[in-house]
Order: sequence, then structure tokens, then C-alpha cells
Amino acid sequence: MPFRLVAVMLTCAAAMFCAVSHAEPEPPSGEVAWRLLDYLAVDYPSAVVDGAVVDPAEYAEMQEFSVSVRTLLTELPPTPGQTDLIVQADGLIEAIDRKALATEVAGRAHQLATDLLAAYPVPLAPTRPPDLALGASLYAENCAACHGATGLGDGPGSQGLDPAPIAFADMARARQRSLFGLYQVIGQGLDGTSMGSYAHLSSDDRWALAFYVGGFAFDTTAAEQGERLWSDRQDVRSMIPRLEDLVQTTPDALTARIGEEDATRLVAYLRRHPEAVIQSRMTLSIAREKLAQSLARYEAGDLNGARDLALAAYLDGVEPVEPILATRDRALLARIEEAMGGLRASIAAREPVSEVRAQADRIGLLFDAAERILTPQQGSRVSSFAGAFMILLREGLEALLIVVAMIAFLRKADRPDVLPYVHGGWISALAAGVLTWAAATSLITVSGASREVTEGIGSLLAAIVLISVGIWMHGKGQSQAWQAYIHEKLSSALSKRSAWFLFSLAFVVVYREVFETILFYVALWSQGAHMAILTGAAAAILTLSLIGWALLNYSKRLPLSQFFSYSAILIAGLAVVLAGKGVAALQEAGLLNIHPVSGVPRIELLGLYGSWEGLIAQTLTLAVIVIGFLMNSRRAVSRHGGA
Repeated sequence: MPFRLVAVMLTCAAAMFCAVSHAEPEPPSGEVAWRLLDYLAVDYPSAVVDGAVVDPAEYAEMQEFSVSVRTLLTELPPTPGQTDLIVQADGLIEAIDRKALATEVAGRAHQLATDLLAAYPVPLAPTRPPDLALGASLYAENCAACHGATGLGDGPGSQGLDPAPIAFADMARARQRSLFGLYQVIGQGLDGTSMGSYAHLSSDDRWALAFYVGGFAFDTTAAEQGERLWSDRQDVRSMIPRLEDLVQTTPDALTARIGEEDATRLVAYLRRHPEAVIQSRMTLSIAREKLAQSLARYEAGDLNGARDLALAAYLDGVEPVEPILATRDRALLARIEEAMGGLRASIAAREPVSEVRAQADRIGLLFDAAERILTPQQGSRVSSFAGAFMILLREGLEALLIVVAMIAFLRKADRPDVLPYVHGGWISALAAGVLTWAAATSLITVSGASREVTEGIGSLLAAIVLISVGIWMHGKGQSQAWQAYIHEKLSSALSKRSAWFLFSLAFVVVYREVFETILFYVALWSQGAHMAILTGAAAAILTLSLIGWALLNYSKRLPLSQFFSYSAILIAGLAVVLAGKGVAALQEAGLLNIHPVSGVPRIELLGLYGSWEGLIAQTLTLAVIVIGFLMNSRRAVSRHGGA
């Protein structure tokens, strides 16, 4: 009795009833073709051995499916790669017709399947590590009746089924089966068998099932040995840097790289602990790999390639670990960012290869220090509390100062009717930040570059707005004789347009902080110590509230002229800081060059990042503010003299 199609035959009679009662849409022909290719690669050896047909029925099925693959490929929407796919399909048909060796047929089928996914992409991996406990529950509810409680294909519902349910515990098949193949069959079902489609389950549920059944053939001892292998060998971790790589990898494919025993152990561990792949990004392996590639390109004379890879080393390798590293050693993170910016500057300046190599070596030592800090053992309830407290306090303080200044201003102007616009602005920014994070983690992928660009543009826009606000406020506090006039004019000056301007300002200055803060908290949350994180956040909120309350009460006692003068200086200072931060963010995104300034310290609180570009931007901002203040003073003197 031939084994049937790809990997999972997850159900018995209940699946047939479900297939009848729930009419599922026909899966895209590209995915069906991929599924058939996966089946061909796995089951061809049971039909042909050493050029001889050993199972005529199975061999006829191999021929039929290879032709079906070609037909499906011709029905796909035209793309530049479609013709090549059809040519490969013809080669696969020819190889099966001449009864080629199993290794050749499997190689052709796998290559065609890989190229098919490249030409017609489908979701290749879960968006987060699957919940294995959920997978076990779903398996017991939907699958165990046929496939058996331990995946041996011996459940009570398996009697009389032809073909018999797949035995997931069969190591020979498990070594050739990818988790992506299992996921595909769960969603699409299997024609000609009792395996129906489970497309009505969510994608997360189907991935949980795929991981759970994909682990039946691997025992606990192998998984424990695999954990040590994963922990001790960086070269092994670099083979599977993402969930996408894990779900497409088979034990047989890994065997060619690390040997059969280690491949079995590694798969046993990772299919039980997919979260380890996410955590492995804390090793900075991607940053190391791209940094080495950048150096190689530079040595080969490829300046553009070296520059792009050096930037990717930061955006793809360092930025994902930035939230955790910032909470544990912000000074080290600053040194890494500064060193990697300096490397990009050296590449752009065409420094000698020996100097660029020395810089890369120094960055490697910084990575070593960072990886020691990033190990789970370095996390604690105290560090989680401190991290949660400092992140929210640091990110929230700038926005708080500006929002408080606007509220105090409206109170001084006796315009409480405009306050809802300010409150609406910062509340909307909080909501928008949460929605942005949700979209970035569930619907789309927001790259490190995109986050830096968003932060950079937001900072520069806020700086421009604050320059005008600061100069305006300074002008309103220049003459005691004009205070009655100012008080009178403030009410009439605040039109609907001005109210919406204040809404926009509150939104921009708060939103630029919210998204980054949430990313930091998500990274912290993944490390555990949840109560410490919540306590730290609560303490930061309380501290910010006390600061806001104190500032508002202090502003009530200030004379109007002093209030405007102090507020103008505060807002102008924040404009200078934001100008520096905005330029630094655009530099980290690769949109602006970096020319380091020797002897200038890096002080993030002041927006100083030690580059000429940042200093020039801050100097220009300060110059505009000073000129504006001087013009205000001259007008005030002129008015006073005229009076």
C-alpha cells in the first residue's frame, strides 16, 4: 500500500465530514504544485529502486503528479521566472520516465519547489514561535483518533482507511519532511485520502500542529543533546537564524552540513523549542556575518557592497537586540553604534584596508562583550525593573515637557476650551503607537531602517515646529508693559486652526516616542520577570506624573513674562536636542553620511552623537533660535522706547 502525499494525514473520518460540511476554496495552484513536488521527493524511492520499478501503482502516481505539476505551472500568472520553472518541470518528468535514481529526482523536485516559492511567494513561516501546548491540544482533538496518541498511525479510527494514516513517528519519513510541508498539507488536505483540509483553523493553529507532529520522531534525549549543541556552537546557530529557515529545513538537508547525529539532535531540540531561534538573534550572529561580508567586499574593491553590508550589519544584526542591550548596558550599546558608524565613515572615505579591518576587529570585541551581557543568565528582576523604569522615563520625559508647556500656556491664556485638542493629540499618539506596533508585528514587517527613518523624520519635524513655537513664546515675554496686550491677544489668536496645530504638535512629539518604547518593552517582556517590568513601568508613570504635576503648579506661580521666557528656553533647547537625534537616526538608516568629529563626546541626552552632520544641524537650529530671540529683543526695545 503506497504512502500518500506530503507529510501529514492529520485526520480520519472526522476530516471527511469536515471537508463535506465546510466547502473550502481551491488552494492556489502554486501551493498545490509545491505540495506535489514535496511528495515526489519523499515517496519516489518507494516506487523506483536502482532504476527498477518496485511498486507499479506508486510509480504511475509519480508520473501522474509530475505531469500535474507542469500543468499547474502553466496556469500560474505570468512572471519572468515562469518559463524556467516549466523547463525544470519537463526535466523532472523526463527523469521519472527514465527511472532515474532517487537522489536525482529528489534534487530536481526540491530545486523546483525552491524556485517556485521564489517566483510565487507564499507565507513561509509563522510570525511568532508556535505554541506547542496548543499544538498538542489540537492534535488530541482533531488527529489522534487516526494518527494515534503517539503519532504511530494506529489510532482507533485508522481501521479500514486506504491509504493508512501517516505514522509521524517514522524516522525515515521524518528525516525528509519539512515543517513547511506539514503546514501546507494541514491547510490544503490530501486528495484521494481521508485527510481533509484544515484551512478553517487559523494560521497560528496550523503552525502549532505542524511543529507538534513534526516532533514525534525525535526523542527527549536527542532534544537535550541538541540544546547543548545549539548553545555551544555559533556556526550551528548561524545555519538557522530565522523561523523561516527552521520550517524549511529537513534533517536530511542538515546532515550534509553537520552530520546525521548532530542534525537529528538539532532538529529534535528546535522543533520542541522554536523560541530558541528568536532568542539566538541575541547572539549578534547576523551582525557578525554581515560585518565579515562587508570586510570581504571592501578588500575586493567593492565599495558600494561593503557600505551596504556594513549598514545591514547594524540594521539587521544590532538593532533587533538594541532594546535588551540598552536596558542592561546602554554605554556599551552607544560604543557599538559609534564604532559601526565610524566603520561606515571609513568605508566611505576609502581608508586603507588594514584600518577598516582593525575597526571591524574592534567591533567584534564589542560584540563579544554584548553577547555576554545578552545571555539569559544576565537578566534579573532588578535589571528588568530598572530597564522598564528607565526606558519609559527617558522616552517620556521630552514629550512630557512639551505637552506640559502647552497645557500651562493654555491655562495662562485662559483658554481651557482648547485643552481637549492637546489631550486629544497625545492620547491619539498613544493609540496610534500601539496600532503601529500591532501592524508591524502581525501584518507587515517594519525594518530597522524604516523605524530609524520614522524616528528621524519625526524628530526633525518636531524640531522645526518647536523652533517657531520657542521664538514666538520668547517674543511674548519681552516687555512688562505689553503683558495686558499679550493677555488680550492670546484669546483672539487661538483660532480653530491654532487648536488643531496644538493637537498636531502633541501628536508628533508623543508618537515619536511611543513606538520605540513599545518595542523596548516587548523585548523586555520576552525575557520574563513580567511583574518586575510592570512594576518598573508603573514607577516610571508615577514619576512622570509627579514631574508633570510639579511643573504645572510651578508655572501657575510664574508671572506671565517669566513663564513665556522659561518656556521659550525649554522648547528651544528641546528643538536643538531633537535636531541632533533626527540626524543621528537618519544616519543609522543610511540616508545621511557620517563624518565623525574627534574629541566631541557622545551625549544622547543632549542630542550629541559626535558627527559633523549632527553638529551642523544643531548649530543651525541654535543659530535660528538666537537670531529669532535677538529680533524679539530689538522689537521689544523699540516698542518700549516708542512708548
